[in-house]
Amino acid sequence: MTVGTDGSSSARKAVTRAAEVAADSGARLMIVCAYEVRDATTDRDQAESERALGDEAYKIIGSSPAEETLRSARDDAMRAGATQVDTVAVQGDPTDAIIDKSELYNAELVVVGNKGLASFAGRLLGSVPQGVSRRSKADVLIVHTV
Repeated sequence: MTVGTDGSSSARKAVTRAAEVAADSGARLMIVCAYEVRDATTDRDQAESERALGDEAYKIIGSSPAEETLRSARDDAMRAGATQVDTVAVQGDPTDAIIDKSELYNAELVVVGNKGLASFAGRLLGSVPQGVSRRSKADVLIVHTV
């Protein structure tokens, strides 16, 4: 089973639900966190995008915050009952990261939160749950998190 996180409260709810399902079924849980590397030339464009998208612009920038996000998510998953929890930080797009890792580890279920499905940014740019549900070869559980 695979779940994505960006550290947001919505993603934490998805991780907890995935952990509950993993605990109930005895499944191994892979928590994926995608991150971006920011450089000076993209800072201005990133700032403008974040202002335009507001709360929808939550992203992990750099591998250190991603690793901390994964440690926290692993703790949440263990508290929710999961006993076999792996984590991986992946540079790049969140949808690609979740799909790639779920295929690599032969996940039978991919869990994502519903944040972004009905938002302006989600309709304009597409959302992670939308992309995962379209592209995943495994079953997808979209958790009501917002």
